[in-house]
Amino acid sequence: MQKTNALRILDKCGIEYKTYYKELNEAVDGVTLAGIFNLDVSSTYKTLVTVGKSKNHYVFMIPVAESLDLKKAASIVDEKSVEMIPSKELLPTVGYVHGGCSPIGMKKKLVTVIQTGFDRFDKIVFSGAKIGLLVEINSNDLGRILDYKIGDVIRNE
Repeated sequence: MQKTNALRILDKCGIEYKTYYKELNEAVDGVTLAGIFNLDVSSTYKTLVTVGKSKNHYVFMIPVAESLDLKKAASIVDEKSVEMIPSKELLPTVGYVHGGCSPIGMKKKLVTVIQTGFDRFDKIVFSGAKIGLLVEINSNDLGRILDYKIGDVIRNE
């Protein structure tokens, strides 16, 4: 497997990581992908890109089995509202495709919010910037490669 931009950034920063990779013809949901590798869904995160009423873009990292609460998400980034970015706008906006969107190595630096509680895990898993690729790092290393804020942005059902 060829190194992705996200993996090159981890290497450059000297951050230890482990990869999980399965060749896939198309994107699968995060719960399915975590299951393929027998990973805990509560410490495996998906990366969601949204656009606010202001036309600014925002990144939210939440556990793969959870859903983003758009009202909570808007509130934490001081927007009237946010909505998911259309899939066709993902590649030109952040440089990644649906199912292979990593929070690190995006084309532009975007405000990033991670769901409260991620730091209770020693390790966190998220997309390695390619469909079928997950990367696992120490959760306390995330701040070395990503500026983020923490907040409760998942839907409580």
